[in-house]
Amino acid sequence: MMQTQLHVKDGILTVQATQDCTPIAEYCKTLHNEGVHGSNEMRHAASIPHVAIEAYLNQHGITYAEWIGNPVHIKRMCNDPDLRDFRIWPGRV
Repeated sequence: MMQTQLHVKDGILTVQATQDCTPIAEYCKTLHNEGVHGSNEMRHAASIPHVAIEAYLNQHGITYAEWIGNPVHIKRMCNDPDLRDFRIWPGRV
């Protein structure tokens, strides 16, 4: 579950999103260890937490529609070593 907090300091509004990603990482590890990687036609590469996607959107200045509509962004996230705990299929996307 993602939580969003709003902070106002010196008249500046910031939005902070937090999420406990441990259950997602454990789920991905279980699927990986059991070999539940999908089929040759459709690999289950990863299960990326919402908070990581939101951080990516903010870092790259794009919308969710742009992220979901351009496979380059998803591939980049799936191959990011910082997100390796959320990988299920070990191959390069």
